[in-house]
Amino acid sequence: MGEERARRDRDPGLDARVIALKTYQQRRFAKTYADLLPTDRYGPASRFFIEELYGPRDFADRDAQFARVVPALVRLFPREIIATVSALAQLHALSEQLDTETATHLESADALNAFTYTRAWQAAGRRDDREKQIELTLQVGRSLDRLTRNPLLRHSLRMMRGPAKGAGLSDLQRFLETGFDNFKTMHGANEFLGTIEARERRLARDLFEAPLYPEGRLGDTASGQLP
Repeated sequence: MGEERARRDRDPGLDARVIALKTYQQRRFAKTYADLLPTDRYGPASRFFIEELYGPRDFADRDAQFARVVPALVRLFPREIIATVSALAQLHALSEQLDTETATHLESADALNAFTYTRAWQAAGRRDDREKQIELTLQVGRSLDRLTRNPLLRHSLRMMRGPAKGAGLSDLQRFLETGFDNFKTMHGANEFLGTIEARERRLARDLFEAPLYPEGRLGDTASGQLP
């Protein structure tokens, strides 16, 4: 993740395109899950995904915490949390790579639409990595869902606030507590995660298979799911 940020720092234009790409992807997620966001059961988890896994927010502090997270977890956090954080670290590292690579194929930060977004994804390639990104997203969701089944874990997480702050892991601590609370409101995340999987895999397929026409328009595939 540090390499991606260094690459963007060397090219301010690239950094602006990455931020624009992340903003666009956040809008795309909100459109794809517009039916879930207003609901009491799925709305909190949907917003959690938008705010924590999508969008332009700067995760530099949380990224830095991943570098020392394994030894810190062994000392501080309950065993059940290690798998969740491991999947999150892999997901965020891969997402940063894909965002940087895709943004290099955008002409400017101001020219993002369904056509230019799809063209950039196709130019970047890395279809297998996009599939891996989806699987890691689901893995994070499944891990959070499993955590909510442990009635003592929420109390344990709350008790870890002080030690986590002392170890410089406050952002990670906040992510875990927020994820736990938002997933617990669903009383089971299977249907939610099944919806995520079906829609994200369909969109990924459409992104890579959508025909692009010279006049700057898409074939009738991914355009229906993109803003």
